[in-house]
Amino acid sequence: MANEARPKAPSKSEVLNNIAASTGMARKDVGAVIDALSNEIKKALSSRGPGMFAIPGLVKIEKKKVPARPARKGVPNPFKPGELMDVAAKKASTKIKVRPLKNLKEMA
Repeated sequence: MANEARPKAPSKSEVLNNIAASTGMARKDVGAVIDALSNEIKKALSSRGPGMFAIPGLVKIEKKKVPARPARKGVPNPFKPGELMDVAAKKASTKIKVRPLKNLKEMA
């Protein structure tokens, strides 16, 4: 059961060819549109942008700053009751969250 053949995700070339065929645009033009979309997402998520970008009806991409966490000593170990453990500190980081919108949820 675990070794069943699952269909592979389409490659970039397959996606570009399929979009070009269904829209009647040249493959080169479809590639330019995809590149322009990625540049818009990059601008929106940059430090000067609003920190979020939505592809209407599909996904919402948000940037979230996660603050640093200090090191802690003597924390109860959740896997071995009665034992104490040390938790290392974590640096501040930025996470990217991609949320599906209603239309995308209905497709699945």
